[in-house]
Amino acid sequence: MNKNVAVLLLLALSLFFTETNYANELTTPSGISLSDVERFVDDYVDEYIGETTAGAGIVILKDNQVVLSKGYGYADIENQIKLDAHTAVFEWGSVSKLFVWVSVMQLVEQGKIDLDENINNYLPQGFLTKLTYDVPITMLDLMNHTAGFEENIFDLGYATEYSVKSLEEGLKIAEPNQVYRPGTVVAYSNYSTSLAAYIVQLLTEQDFNEYVDEHIFQKLGILDSTAYLSLGRNEQITKNKVHGYELIEEGNFKRSTPYYMSMYPSGGINGTAQDLAAFAMALMPQSDTENVLFTDENTLDTMLSQSYAVNENVPGIAHGFWEYDGKFKGFTHGGNTVSFTSNFHIVPEEKFAVIIVTNQASEMDISYGLTKELVGEKELDEEVKLADLPNAQLTEGTYLTTRRMKSGFLNLYYYLLPLTVKSLNANEIEVSLAGMKANYVQIHPNVYKMTTGSPMFILTNVLHFSIEDGEVKQISTAITDYLPMDKSRSWLTISAVLFIYCVIYFIVSPFVLLIIGMLNRRRRKPSVKIKKWIYLLNIVGTAFIVNIILLVSRMLSTSDRGYIEVFPQLVANYVLTIVSVIFIIFVLINWKKAALTKFQRAIYLLSIVTISILIFLLITWQFYS
Repeated sequence: MNKNVAVLLLLALSLFFTETNYANELTTPSGISLSDVERFVDDYVDEYIGETTAGAGIVILKDNQVVLSKGYGYADIENQIKLDAHTAVFEWGSVSKLFVWVSVMQLVEQGKIDLDENINNYLPQGFLTKLTYDVPITMLDLMNHTAGFEENIFDLGYATEYSVKSLEEGLKIAEPNQVYRPGTVVAYSNYSTSLAAYIVQLLTEQDFNEYVDEHIFQKLGILDSTAYLSLGRNEQITKNKVHGYELIEEGNFKRSTPYYMSMYPSGGINGTAQDLAAFAMALMPQSDTENVLFTDENTLDTMLSQSYAVNENVPGIAHGFWEYDGKFKGFTHGGNTVSFTSNFHIVPEEKFAVIIVTNQASEMDISYGLTKELVGEKELDEEVKLADLPNAQLTEGTYLTTRRMKSGFLNLYYYLLPLTVKSLNANEIEVSLAGMKANYVQIHPNVYKMTTGSPMFILTNVLHFSIEDGEVKQISTAITDYLPMDKSRSWLTISAVLFIYCVIYFIVSPFVLLIIGMLNRRRRKPSVKIKKWIYLLNIVGTAFIVNIILLVSRMLSTSDRGYIEVFPQLVANYVLTIVSVIFIIFVLINWKKAALTKFQRAIYLLSIVTISILIFLLITWQFYS
């Protein structure tokens, strides 16, 4: 009897220890034991919270279970209110786009949308007015961000909800130019996503936010989040929303403003990290339950299959999701508003997900750095690195993102922040952007993988260079492409020097001419008409400079920019140009009549040339539109 009891006891103990060991063996894709995850995250986050990051909500899933759900830092720094990951409401930013793509795939499943159909067949006649190519735009182009639209930062977000227009009106106001042939380059586009959401709205005869609430939120039991652009409609969400911040310097945070959007499907969801985790769980394999988002499990498989890639060795786009080349294949999407940063990452084959939402603009260290540590990286094949590959010198150059404004005065901004590539040796390159750097190594012909560097480059950790006749034609990533800069550095330098010269000249010259005029009066020298016209011409030049400074200041002072707000400055440039031409004509008419010294002729001619240079620069850099 005692022997049987002993055997049963040993069996029970063996089962207990087997289960315990199994639990201990569960790891993140990068190999961190789940029993150590909280300690690992705590240690990692501690380095940044309060220093470079205001606060964060982090949720980690494994095998459809919550492994970690925790808040770090403050929801309100000024009042020292700690952040609770279960209740804290964040702006999800562009992670909201994933709800558009799920909505689209639900309608594909119902036969209401064909991904290869011309979207004009779903839109009201004449809705899009700025298309320049005969090639039709398909829903797949919208999902892949290959519709060819330029960036448009005007009328995207507002500081108050009272300025917000309907989705339809917002799309009409903010329609961008089509500057690329559809299907040729990835140019990340808020407009494309909201246009897709508008099509969902038209086909379902429901406001898009109502559709998301009924067909996604309610199905997932999401109660503390809203897709609607106005927080005022939900008092509890408004109450739980944390304050957003900007990092001024290490340890110094400035409270930012809320962000309201007409094109809210592209970045307007406000919600908790827990709710976003529920969405992530629904996108991963379910062992014992049916998928609640789709009636056919194949629809989810289709959505997470590659829909665009420039090369088989490069991560691409999976129907709106970004593919990530980690230790295991991941699907991800980041989000940014003026006050918040988020990162959504799932690894379906590992049934693993990490959700990070922070109440700080442009936060990288935790959102992307921690995610990288949890999902892991593929080990580089040493044999590949030693293979006979094209020389890295071929990649050197300066490039501009395809996600940029090519029309209007803001096109200048992108020339100030180019992507620069230089070779370190035959197989390695250094990539720099906005003061941040990363090193990449060539792993396949003209395909480079990030090895070290700023977290800013994590989402573009694989680069593909399209090279023809020894010249780079295009750099491709899953998020955006880059094209060779179409203006030389020497021309940019000359433009900058000339503009600085014009600024100095027209700030100083009116005072110099005024002093000369006063001295001439004291000496009782006779006045001539040409002096008056020259003085007025210089005043116009000064007005040009003041107007440009006001324009730039207005753009830098706020993120909620309406085109109508800068329109007066653009009109003023036209008016000042016309007035300048008139004054130059009067100067030339009176030139021969006036008895001018050589010095006077030189000064007057310099004024004419300088204002002509200024107008030429304004035309070149599109400061009239």
